[in-house]
Amino acid sequence: MSVLEMKVPSPGESITEVEIATWLVKDGDYVEKDQPIAEVDSDKATLELPAEESGIITLKAEEGDVVQVGQVVCLIDRDAAKPESAAAAEAPKSEEAPKAAEPAKTEAPKPVAAPQSYATGTPSPAAKKILDEKGVDASLVSGSGRDGRISKSDAELAAVPSMGGSSSTASGTRSTTTTKLSVLRRKIAQRLVSVKNETAMLTTFNEVDMSEIFRLRKQYKEEFAQKHGVGLGFMSFFTKAVTRALKLYPDVNASIDGDFKINYDFCDISIAVSGPKGLMVPVLRNAENMSFKGVEANIKDLAVKVRDGKITVDEMTGGTFTITNGGTFGSMLSTPIINPPQSAILGMHNIIQRPVAVDGQVVIRPMMYVAMSYDHRIIDGKESVGFLVAVKEGIDNPVEILMGGDERRGLEL
Repeated sequence: MSVLEMKVPSPGESITEVEIATWLVKDGDYVEKDQPIAEVDSDKATLELPAEESGIITLKAEEGDVVQVGQVVCLIDRDAAKPESAAAAEAPKSEEAPKAAEPAKTEAPKPVAAPQSYATGTPSPAAKKILDEKGVDASLVSGSGRDGRISKSDAELAAVPSMGGSSSTASGTRSTTTTKLSVLRRKIAQRLVSVKNETAMLTTFNEVDMSEIFRLRKQYKEEFAQKHGVGLGFMSFFTKAVTRALKLYPDVNASIDGDFKINYDFCDISIAVSGPKGLMVPVLRNAENMSFKGVEANIKDLAVKVRDGKITVDEMTGGTFTITNGGTFGSMLSTPIINPPQSAILGMHNIIQRPVAVDGQVVIRPMMYVAMSYDHRIIDGKESVGFLVAVKEGIDNPVEILMGGDERRGLEL
């Protein structure tokens, strides 16, 4: 018998262990080469584990197990014959179906009877004793046990209202669910707590007028999409405004390493994207050299990878500054948390039509609050406020500041 030992591959630099999130196959299944057999969580991403060969699989790790890179997680018997197709297996069954039809009717009640009694809320002996003592009707209790069976804890919770509580709450469900956090979520939690504890984080606020961006998108949206194959969104304007501001205030584009400050002469912008597995932060490399088309195309590509679970660790590693847009979920104002080891993050929010004073007149404008959280250890108040004002200038007046005075040329139309 020729057996292949499948080991956990390294998902990326510095990652030494992963967690088996989900097995996509069962023990004893026949798998094809390159077929996804498992999803594994690292502290940076969730990745698919493909079968290295075709054959019968034997699992050597359980869901939730933390395994080291290079550890054997399953065996594949390459000499095992491929089972018959489902269609071939069902053919003889269909011929015998008429013969089996009659006895099936008489046997049906037997297997159904036992589970049915649990589904109606049968209490365990201990639970029944508690319910009888407290005078609680078992039919009003929601069981959390197997097949809906009422456990002792269910009975104790249901009995609480009869001991001085309101009887109107007796029929409400009081179950709880405990789920282990994924490696990714646990790592995010550790990083966020460490930021709060290890940085001198402070947030400064401003507001931007989105009128000109609204005009540009309305005027050139269709032409831009037809020529470049991507939509003209808000993120490209903010990315361009941020990269300009980072050049004006280089300490915002820096990080701390012990007693040293590291300044970067490039702008790798991390864009926070919400995906099925949680918040991911893919990176736009050298965003300072990207056009509006380049920013939109790269963001679209990365967002699709996040949605489909195909984003790689390398595509989320690094970054010198982060942009996050809570406005897509309706946030009016927030204080975003720094994405370490970066020193600053810009938070966008929802756009509201508000009255503002312009040249002594009250007018209605689409306004957005923006917030910048920064590490006060290396960024002073002057730099943080100046940076946010520079971003505001780019958003309030994108044609002059971001497009060199020529909007069509700036959009490559």
